[in-house]
Amino acid sequence: MTVRRIAATLVLSLVVGACTGPILARPAPPTPAAPAATATPVPPDDPQPIVFPRDDGPHGRLTEWWYYTGHLTDADGGAWGFEYVIFRAERGGFPVSWASHLALTDETSGTFHYAQRSAIGPQSDRSPVGPDGEPLGFDLILAGIDPLVPETLDRQAWAMTGSDGRDRLIADAGVAETGSTSIGLTLDVTTDRPVTAHDGDGWIDFGPAGGSYYYSRTRMDARGELRVGDRRLRVEGIAWFDHQWGDFIAVGAGGWDWFAANLDDGTDVTVSIVRDEIRRPVLVYATVVDPDGTARHIEGAGVEVNELATWLSPRTGATYPAGWRVSIETEDLEFEMRPTVADQELDTRSTTGVIYWEGSQHVTGTHDGKPVDGRGYVELTGYVR
Repeated sequence: MTVRRIAATLVLSLVVGACTGPILARPAPPTPAAPAATATPVPPDDPQPIVFPRDDGPHGRLTEWWYYTGHLTDADGGAWGFEYVIFRAERGGFPVSWASHLALTDETSGTFHYAQRSAIGPQSDRSPVGPDGEPLGFDLILAGIDPLVPETLDRQAWAMTGSDGRDRLIADAGVAETGSTSIGLTLDVTTDRPVTAHDGDGWIDFGPAGGSYYYSRTRMDARGELRVGDRRLRVEGIAWFDHQWGDFIAVGAGGWDWFAANLDDGTDVTVSIVRDEIRRPVLVYATVVDPDGTARHIEGAGVEVNELATWLSPRTGATYPAGWRVSIETEDLEFEMRPTVADQELDTRSTTGVIYWEGSQHVTGTHDGKPVDGRGYVELTGYVR
């Protein structure tokens, strides 16, 4: 993700259609339909140094997201993947708009559930500020209440709260998009490892498409509870956090592929491929993070990704890659990623206007001549026309 999704021409607004994110690979939230009479503040000159806890909080830019993926184990040995994201969008004098996606992958039973929610207005941002008015972290809440739909009036809000690697995630969906199963989570995610600022200083220049700040916390401890139907499961595991913001609404017109892997030797890896309108790669890069938090940006010439299999969606008719071999020669690193569940496709047209595939992975390979295993996440966009 360093440029988890970089410059091209795909508009990702909630009106017509963001993650994880190459730095732009995540879908952007919706653009509201009615203007407000507020003036748009003038942003500071970019780039500015990233400072914490200020830059954990919202920034008043065109596009922003807080994005978590991860892998959890319950007390019975069941394995789970999760995705939870909140998007924020500003468009001139229009009200601030928000969208959120929640997904759980039951790797043991081979099932996948997801839900989505949206909101419009400043009430979703409760982030604390210091004496100078700068954020001290983030405190976001999406009630998703519609006064015309009575069953929404008493449902629990979705929330994200955090600062300096001490975050709490809460979400409950009455009914998932994939059927009658309700899903939810409450997780505390923490880390003491250094932040990974992509491309060195955390600033990605997209040229005419704008620019983006982007950092990650690639290996966070996660503990809490999952709720699936009438089951309440105590879980623990790891999470990957991406935070990105900037004055951009455009990305690769042909979509992007984003890969994140946590290896059992303590190394974390992310790879991004961004395509133009005729599906040629216009950006390929990787970020490799050592166990001590030291990060290196790897340009595309040193990164190779080969597809190993495909999967055909029975709902959209889209054909997605469904297995990859990733090689980074300068790191003496090669690994394969295989989906834990074939169907991890999300139709989020009602909130972010896009259909995408994002799901948990098994990882096996070698690093410095030694065998490694791991867990990963992959995001695929641009496969549904």
